[in-house]
Amino acid sequence: MSHPSTGPAGTGPTTTATERAPYQYLALAIGALYLLIGLAGFLVTGFDGFAEHDPDKSLLGFHVNPLHNIVHLLIGAAGLALWRTRSGARTYGWLLAIGYGATFVYGLIAVNDPDINVLNINGADNVLHAVSALAGLAIALWPDRHRDRAGRV
Repeated sequence: MSHPSTGPAGTGPTTTATERAPYQYLALAIGALYLLIGLAGFLVTGFDGFAEHDPDKSLLGFHVNPLHNIVHLLIGAAGLALWRTRSGARTYGWLLAIGYGATFVYGLIAVNDPDINVLNINGADNVLHAVSALAGLAIALWPDRHRDRAGRV
């Protein structure tokens, strides 16, 4: 692993592209997982019933529909696009925290109302959305540690 070099006067250490923070790998893992979930969701739903509430369409206990699958694909693609830099990963963390936090609240209301449940959310989805929001906070707020030239924190 390469070590940070000293940046311009007063800016502190810089990092190379190969030095990744743990939260960047978390962003990559979550992005890849959501991308796979989005793709697998289409195997269950096809493209029919785009925004319908249909409890019979579920993937591993999570209700899905094509709109829900597209959201998963977008969240996954964002993770894959943003994980490479620390600031990008942090941005992805905030997107997860705010987006899935809001989706969790929406899901609490929509789970029992098929007329407004356009994402086909169920209780398992609500738990996953809460966990995803917390993971986003972890990515966004994970402390950075910089190593000196001797490899010390």
